[in-house]
Amino acid sequence: ASLVSGAQNIGPDCALQIAAVWACVDRRATTIASLPFFAYIRDENGQKQLARDSSLYRILHDSPNARMTPFEFWRAMMLNYDLRGNAYARIDRDNKGEAVAMWPMPADQVESVVLDNGEMAYKYQTGSDVWVFPEANVLHLKNLGNGTTGLSKLEYMRATTDESAKAAYQASKTFATSGKPTGVLMVEKVLGEGQREALRKNFQDLETGDQSRLAVLEANMKYQQLSLSPEQQQLLESRVYGTEEICRWFDVPPVLVHHANVTAWGSGIAQIVDGFHKLSVRPMLVAIEQAVRKRVMTSSQRMKMDAEFSHDALLRGNLSERYTSYSTAVQNGFLTRNEVRQFENMPPVVGGDDLTAQVNMAPLAQLGQTQGTANATA
Repeated sequence: ASLVSGAQNIGPDCALQIAAVWACVDRRATTIASLPFFAYIRDENGQKQLARDSSLYRILHDSPNARMTPFEFWRAMMLNYDLRGNAYARIDRDNKGEAVAMWPMPADQVESVVLDNGEMAYKYQTGSDVWVFPEANVLHLKNLGNGTTGLSKLEYMRATTDESAKAAYQASKTFATSGKPTGVLMVEKVLGEGQREALRKNFQDLETGDQSRLAVLEANMKYQQLSLSPEQQQLLESRVYGTEEICRWFDVPPVLVHHANVTAWGSGIAQIVDGFHKLSVRPMLVAIEQAVRKRVMTSSQRMKMDAEFSHDALLRGNLSERYTSYSTAVQNGFLTRNEVRQFENMPPVVGGDDLTAQVNMAPLAQLGQTQGTANATA
């Protein structure tokens, strides 16, 4: 049901022609797709190491399939997720049941079905062919919904997208007529058919905006404007408000889609970006990680492996902020110098794998012992 009577659901293809919709979807999709996705293996002590030799690591970090990079794969998944409420990917498995490839399936061509035994099945239609996959062979990302399928955001924001589309149409129409309003000519006598056609022809160019010229009204002829001017319609204000509404729907700060009339770059932008990462991006990353663990990984892999996005790229500040945080980590003994160098894509150095700490951070009971040892050694 439509909250606003007469509001049309313009669909994903038309919605992407609205600049704010494209910008919001692209911002969310590219941010998530740019993060590396790692597979880890846990030892008996619970410590994690990169599982570089596993098929899970290869499809998540290196190549999800023979045609796509990880960035392209997750961007396509997020496009379907944000515009259609659901994102689907077919999972190819080897003879051990482990996933070896994932292929996105257009959400418009997939129908999810709940079977009598409670399991899910997915019908995928390509042309006249229909393929049916069990839930073990489909990665399904669901937007807000009942837990079985996600709700299409565009269907619920139809009033907003319809208003933005109509505002864009009205702006285009205004520019097409050189901003000239419509109106009527009033005369004090009845015109003959020939006079009426001649008068209409004389004013046709002025009405359509093909020419800009001065109209001369004769014989007490008067012009009465009927349509509102763009200023009277508040056309610019409506389009600004529409952009802010779309950003609200997609949970993207307007400044991140280059929306004017809001906080500019350099003035509070760091806090805005940080909030976007924590409140919008991170929950989506958690949803993807849990879906991969449930649908992509086998039961034996879930017992000994983990799959996680690296959030370091989201947390990376400018050079000064990074080096300050690195210094704190190294001086307090929970990062080595080589680990820091790895973050910055630098080669390791000899002796850089030792954890170190400042001398003045020693326990109170040992104050003076470290200095005394140093003096004795000297």
